[in-house]
Amino acid sequence: MSNQLTAMLQAWKKGQDEADWVLGTVYKTQGSCYRKAGALTLINSRGEQYGLLSGGCLEADIVRNARKVLQWGNPLLLSYDATDEDDWSYQLGIGCGGKVYIMLQAITKENDLGLGAMLTALENRQPGLYHQKINANQAYFEPLADKPFQKVVIQHRSDESRNAEKPIEESWLVQPIVPEPHLVIVGGGVDAKPLVNMAKEMGWKITLADPRASHARAKNFPNADMILDDVGEPLSEYLLNQGVDAMVIMSHSMEIDAKALKSAQVKVIDYVAMLGPKHRFQEVLGIAKLKPSQLVSKVASPAGFDIGGQLPESIALSILAQCHSVLHHSNVSQGEQNEQNEETRIAS
Repeated sequence: MSNQLTAMLQAWKKGQDEADWVLGTVYKTQGSCYRKAGALTLINSRGEQYGLLSGGCLEADIVRNARKVLQWGNPLLLSYDATDEDDWSYQLGIGCGGKVYIMLQAITKENDLGLGAMLTALENRQPGLYHQKINANQAYFEPLADKPFQKVVIQHRSDESRNAEKPIEESWLVQPIVPEPHLVIVGGGVDAKPLVNMAKEMGWKITLADPRASHARAKNFPNADMILDDVGEPLSEYLLNQGVDAMVIMSHSMEIDAKALKSAQVKVIDYVAMLGPKHRFQEVLGIAKLKPSQLVSKVASPAGFDIGGQLPESIALSILAQCHSVLHHSNVSQGEQNEQNEETRIAS
């Protein structure tokens, strides 16, 4: 099962009447840690866990502590310090060198911590903000019309509802929640199979489009969520209304590629890529009667990072890596991106 949030919540929803559940959250980190603030996991009374709060090294102890929350119903705060020789995580020899703070909250039928509303929004591809009160079984999901651009933050709020002389300050973790990426692949040839399968393994939504009857057959692409047989106006409408984040054009037909590229001009798409060398892309532009200045989205052509691969699997890997990088760094400065890359390298 994918560790993406929607898949985790669907597993919880399916089994919420068969077991008791705990929500685990990384609410703060210091130094290099495998997961950052906002990481979520769901643990049930059968010992099943969906999602990770570490690289796997802390999960057994997190599950053990989740049993305490299931037994008593009270929230529990944990910390693991890989810099402290007396700390359990240090003795494991993890080596990340950071400190992670985790909150465990009980999920009940009376209080689902806003997870039901979050799942509904994600299934409808609606973003929002998730608010969790630290050290309390309180949380709610706030739906938004557009993607939130804020980072995960801890907000300090004053609770003036208790008629106290001095308002009590509360700490809330607030994090942006966005649907998993929706990737449209134009071209249902053999080389599209590994791209579809890899993206699906990531938990992404996949749409395949190809007007040729001999291509993009459902039996050949069981991991595709949707298959379109027209890359003209129907594709334009689909791109406009289905929350598409990325598009890879790889039909090996310049006519089909040109038609798809023209259809893509209805909206800004975060990542657009076209298979083939640069001179081919120029020819496709000519067929589509488009000038580079008319493109509403930047097009990566050749598609993908240059990793030296020639086989379909290597090409799919290079395209998916480039797409993932663009989607996750589109609102991050170069300096922040370099810092994140260094933290990831050290934590690994």
